Amino acid sequence: MAFITLQLGQCGNQIGYELFDVLCNDFYSNGLCSKKENNYYQAVSKDRFFEETESGEFVSRAVLLDMEPKVITQTLALAARSGKWTYDEKSQFSQKQGSGNNWAHGYCVHGPKYQDLVIDLIRKQVEKCDRLGGFFNIMSMAGGTGSGMGTFITKCLRDIYPNSLLLNEVIWPYGTGEVIVQNYNSILTLSHLYLTSDALLVHENDIIHKICSQLMNIKHITFKDVNKVIAHQLGSVFQPAYTSESSYYSKNHLGELMECLVPHPEFKMLGLRNIPQMSEHSLAYSTFTWHGLIKHLRQMLIANAKMEEGINWQIQPPSHHKTEKISLKTGLQFNRSLANLAIFRGKDIESASPDGFQDSGLYTSWLSPDDAFTIWKTPRAFNRYEKSATLVSNSQCLLKPLDTIVEKAWNMFASKAYVHQYTKYGIDEEEFLQCFTTLEQVISSYTNL
Repeated sequence: MAFITLQLGQCGNQIGYELFDVLCNDFYSNGLCSKKENNYYQAVSKDRFFEETESGEFVSRAVLLDMEPKVITQTLALAARSGKWTYDEKSQFSQKQGSGNNWAHGYCVHGPKYQDLVIDLIRKQVEKCDRLGGFFNIMSMAGGTGSGMGTFITKCLRDIYPNSLLLNEVIWPYGTGEVIVQNYNSILTLSHLYLTSDALLVHENDIIHKICSQLMNIKHITFKDVNKVIAHQLGSVFQPAYTSESSYYSKNHLGELMECLVPHPEFKMLGLRNIPQMSEHSLAYSTFTWHGLIKHLRQMLIANAKMEEGINWQIQPPSHHKTEKISLKTGLQFNRSLANLAIFRGKDIESASPDGFQDSGLYTSWLSPDDAFTIWKTPRAFNRYEKSATLVSNSQCLLKPLDTIVEKAWNMFASKAYVHQYTKYGIDEEEFLQCFTTLEQVISSYTNL
């Protein structure tokens, strides 16, 4: 079952390119497994992400959207030069004027103005799919086009394809600030997506930057470096894997992802952890055991560590469910989960035991571990790593950054700073207040897990 990727804005297009490149490079590797296994893996992966032309060329199932042409032009050229895959050059839309880092401009002006043209491009991609599994929308929260127009297009997809799944990959801005109004853009994006998308898969730029610096040993970190790490983590989720005891790779990947991770519509925020991650040079001299990888991944979940370096091993699940209110000011001690999906890939996979994730102390009291935890496996290695483990979590892991960004936006809003930049395009103060209300409810729901 194929799904269509929407690359929205500069950030969405750059990450989208890196994702397809990771998928294709992984596709062409031998996977350290049997030829039969590798051929099956490649066939499922190809159908999920690419259309194969009569000449054997792989064309990504993607629509590229930006209000300025520069990044799309660069992205199309990079894909063409790869020699392994390309974009459909007719499946892109750009104009000459951007959205000025203003969510309201993207959502209220560009969205309605170009809606029909963009939806027509998406419809043409849908018609090429034998069976549509859903839409994967990649976007930043900080700017104007990806966040504003991306949110508008997500709403349109919900109306036009009500039975198709929508997963939004949302890039959380640097805490130090990329855009002065990024907190406004972020709360508007999150609150609207919460009403239309089936789930939000979040990557925090600050965390990925640390991974580049501390784990990948990159001295001068660029956005390309950050995007490659994000793409690697996404690929580790989306490439084929066997669900439970099935002897077949998942046919409806997005559907099964949502089924195991989003048991209630009030809880849609997903975080992602992947280990190991290191430079190619270090990888050549490193060996891993499944016991060690899984032990680290479990403690990363418990202590809300976003990477394997610097884990607090003192934090442990409580022996019984506590009901007292968490203080977000002092930070979470224990990260309670609603649902977890572990994906193990690589050599000796039969020895990878997920028992540590089936502890009832990890989860909310109203779900049993059997319902809250899912395991997918494949003996096929991913992206040069002989063994790798990924954890997608619906947990309290994003509570602190969400509370922080809402607080920053509220402090600006209370003094009416820059609000006029939004009201002139049609986002009035009442809509801001509704966004704050929506996100305060999300914070409350996760706090009381």
